[in-house]
Amino acid sequence: MYGEKSLSEAELLAIIIKSGTKDETSIQIAQKILAKNNNTQTQGLEFLKELTIEELKQIKGIGRVKAIQIKAVCEMASRMSKPLDYRKITIKKPYDLAKILLTQMQHEKREIVKIVILNSRNEIMKIKDIALGGSNFVNLDIKTILSEPIKMQAPKIILVHNHPSGNSSPSNADIEFTKTLYKASQVFSIELLDHLVIGNMQYTSIFSELAK
Repeated sequence: MYGEKSLSEAELLAIIIKSGTKDETSIQIAQKILAKNNNTQTQGLEFLKELTIEELKQIKGIGRVKAIQIKAVCEMASRMSKPLDYRKITIKKPYDLAKILLTQMQHEKREIVKIVILNSRNEIMKIKDIALGGSNFVNLDIKTILSEPIKMQAPKIILVHNHPSGNSSPSNADIEFTKTLYKASQVFSIELLDHLVIGNMQYTSIFSELAK
């Protein structure tokens, strides 16, 4: 409605907190929670997903019940942002896939590699986690990537992985691995359509970078 304004982050948190203490209002407690965001690359309330229940309980006015409620709301928001069924979604450009995976991958503290398997119409058949690494590395081989699409007799794939640093720029190793995977995929008549790198609120298409 005309004249309405969006609630601030502190106001949104205050709604969840509901009541304050005798010394502080719910808004003041919410502001203390916001002060816990030490990651300058994390925008909005996304940092709440990284806070544990014990860390929230350290804030005066936040008991176990309120801490659990805050975490529950974060989980609900995360699940609501995911498509109910990604199968049959058509991938026409890198953004079509990035908008599906960005929210769930951008704040991961470890590298995760996913393979997106598509049919001949570029419709998603399956999304599968194929590797889990550390904060800045992941061990991966060609056989692990191609085994599932070969089994499914799928004609097309897209590789996706995240950078926990938040920077989506592909490393030289990312680029060289993509070239190797592209050649290996062709041997099995599988087309590697792209390799996306997910960062914080951003993504990079390695194929788009190579085309420059």
